[in-house]
Amino acid sequence: MLTQYIRAALREAQYELMENGRYFASIPSCEGAWGEGATVEDAREELEGALESWIIVGIRFGHTLPVVAGIDLNPQPAYAEAD
Repeated sequence: MLTQYIRAALREAQYELMENGRYFASIPSCEGAWGEGATVEDAREELEGALESWIIVGIRFGHTLPVVAGIDLNPQPAYAEAD
């Protein structure tokens, strides 16, 4: 499920050529996950690593992660069954 989430989030990535000639990559729904590189592919690879770390930190500290392409990584409440 984690791999599917990462792949889906990367499909939402936006790339921008910066004034310095490098590329900036970000995922709007994953605020704070970004990467940059000399090429679009370099920026994408950097973004992928940043996204993985962003997810781990989010889970570790209990942040609510965005649902991406219907994939929800947030803990779901456990309901006790009534007797």
